[in-house]
Amino acid sequence: MYRSGGVAYVYFVYGMYYQFNVVSGVADVPHAILVRALEPVEGIEIMRARRHSHPDHNLTNGPGKLCIAMGIDRQLDGADLLGRHVWLEEFETVTPRRISRGPRIGIDYAQEWIDKPWRFWVKDNTYVSRK
Repeated sequence: MYRSGGVAYVYFVYGMYYQFNVVSGVADVPHAILVRALEPVEGIEIMRARRHSHPDHNLTNGPGKLCIAMGIDRQLDGADLLGRHVWLEEFETVTPRRISRGPRIGIDYAQEWIDKPWRFWVKDNTYVSRK
C-alpha cells in the first residue's frame, strides 16, 4: 500500500481470505482502494469451479469471494496494473447518476472515520457485496 499508484496490494485477512486493492497514491503514503466486488463478464466457468458452483450473483460479491473466484493471492502483491498478470480495463461507462455511496464496511475500529461515505457502487447491480 505504500508503493506508487498503479500496482496491486494483496493481503491476507482473518487467516483465510485475500483482499485485492488498487494502490492509488504516491510512494510512502498509504492510499489504496479495496475492490469489494465485480461483475463477471468472462471466465465465469472458471469462477464457478473455484467457488464450487455458487449462484452467479454470489461468485464475486465480496472481497474474499472475488479473490477466490479470480485466483488472486499474495503472488500478485505489487503487480503492475498495466502488466500481463493483472490489469484493469474499462468495460462500461458508468454515469454519476448510477453511482451510490455510503459508509465503508467492516471498519468498526476507525472511530470518527466509520461514517464517512467512502464506499461506492453501481446502483441496482446484483454483484454489489452489501447494500
